[in-house]
Amino acid sequence: MKIHKWAIAILLWGFLFRATCATYLNIGFDEAYYYLYTQNLNLSYFDHPPLVAFTAGIGIWLTGVVNPFTIRIGGVLLYTGTLIFSYLASKKLFGDRTATLTLGILTTIPIFQIAFGILALPDNALMFFWAACLYVSATEFFPSGEIYDNKPYKPTYRLAIIGLLVGLAFLGKYHGVLLGGGLVLFCLLSQRHRSALFSIWTLAAIALFLISISPVLFWNSQHEWASFRFQSGRAVPSQGYNLERLLVTILVALGYLFPTFGFPLWWTSFRTFGELLSFSNRKSKAEKEELQEEAIAQDLLYQKRLLILCVSAPIFFGFTFMGGFIQILPSWHMPGFFGATLLLGERAAQVQVKRPKFIRNWLWGSGMMILPLLMIGLLHVHLGIAQKGGDAAIAGGFWEAKDDPSTQMIDIEQLRQAFVDSPQLKAELQKADFVFSNNFFVAGQLGMAIEPLGKKVTCFDEDLRGFAYWSKAQDFVGKTALYITSELFLKDERFPQPLDKYKGYFQTIEKIADIPIKRGGQAVQIFPVYRVSPMLKPYPRPYG
Repeated sequence: MKIHKWAIAILLWGFLFRATCATYLNIGFDEAYYYLYTQNLNLSYFDHPPLVAFTAGIGIWLTGVVNPFTIRIGGVLLYTGTLIFSYLASKKLFGDRTATLTLGILTTIPIFQIAFGILALPDNALMFFWAACLYVSATEFFPSGEIYDNKPYKPTYRLAIIGLLVGLAFLGKYHGVLLGGGLVLFCLLSQRHRSALFSIWTLAAIALFLISISPVLFWNSQHEWASFRFQSGRAVPSQGYNLERLLVTILVALGYLFPTFGFPLWWTSFRTFGELLSFSNRKSKAEKEELQEEAIAQDLLYQKRLLILCVSAPIFFGFTFMGGFIQILPSWHMPGFFGATLLLGERAAQVQVKRPKFIRNWLWGSGMMILPLLMIGLLHVHLGIAQKGGDAAIAGGFWEAKDDPSTQMIDIEQLRQAFVDSPQLKAELQKADFVFSNNFFVAGQLGMAIEPLGKKVTCFDEDLRGFAYWSKAQDFVGKTALYITSELFLKDERFPQPLDKYKGYFQTIEKIADIPIKRGGQAVQIFPVYRVSPMLKPYPRPYG
């Protein structure tokens, strides 16, 4: 399949933009924590399946350098592949015009760029294999690609490939199983494709799916099914249903998608759902006679829309509904919106035929609003252009650093350099047997900053995440350490004094330094450093 020249231009622009952001955007909590996956390779992990370790690690392993770009380059490249497969799937289903418009939309929506294409997250691998699976599914279920096609569907070997790709998506993030469920739902609802469920190739698909996810199954079987219990526990309602919380979930998603795309995505999905119901009713009332060519073409179009709706709507509808009784993360329902973008692209292509200026202004206008906002956000996170009193502040700034959540994304290299430039810290680090923190996110940041300097980093807390499986509690008894935390996480409501958390576990705890992380000439975060010696007994672990 050829790629249109405009599509190539969009892909190149998107890659350069994401690579630039990946270079200059400070490291987030999750990314620093996933860096530690790359240092503790295993078949799976407590929080996620294993592929995030490879997407985060590929740049580090190839270069030997640990910085924001090297940990993110794998995700940047994978999202380019995600866009290519999405383009090809859209082209296969709806044609060139739709595919190019869909690619433009996917390259413009901010949350897709950030969560799927810039930050090092499990979603990088999930969406790559998701898009690849969608393309193979489009080729399998609609092989001719013709508008008029009355030939009966015959299952092929591609069903086995689909099973493998669903399994690989699952290895990226557990959402992959929802992709498989959506494809099964499509086959159940589409009479033309129901035979796929009874094909020998479906058995092969199931076998390949189980083989591909076997690392996760094996790891969990050896660790009391910890991952499955942890993730399923996050979906358990903690209180009654709250419509206000549901509204907030919807509005937050609209903001992340950007309203000029968020509202059309909801509208297109609802309209498509209504049209499919209406068409199904008309067909059921019609006499069982051979359809005319135009009716067959319409039926085929609706089947294509049904495929996209089945792998998309249950995810963004389901997680949005869940937002009424638990707090959901933005990335949980975004794969559903990503898939629904193919429906939006198809609608936009229809409108473009009659109102080309409207679609051009909508798409370019949205891009011209989003790009400056993203660049302002990037410059602020990196330089603090909105930070009151900062050297780079515009018009003196308007946001105090202490109230600015963007300061949580820290300059890892600045933290590392503090141990290189300070003779005292360098000596203390050399004498310590290990380094620990009181929060697994902060431990991840320390891991990126310190592990290249040759020290083991761990976490002593009730919420250990993967640290519970990367060492044994007794490994640190009798050894000396540096305790490093962030003022952001220093306090613990369970202890009147922060250091009381470790009373009885260490012989002495003595503060030796504060490491300021600066932005715009101001300290925006402080990392206190304590000399700790020796460890008297293992710190208790709730699991592992």
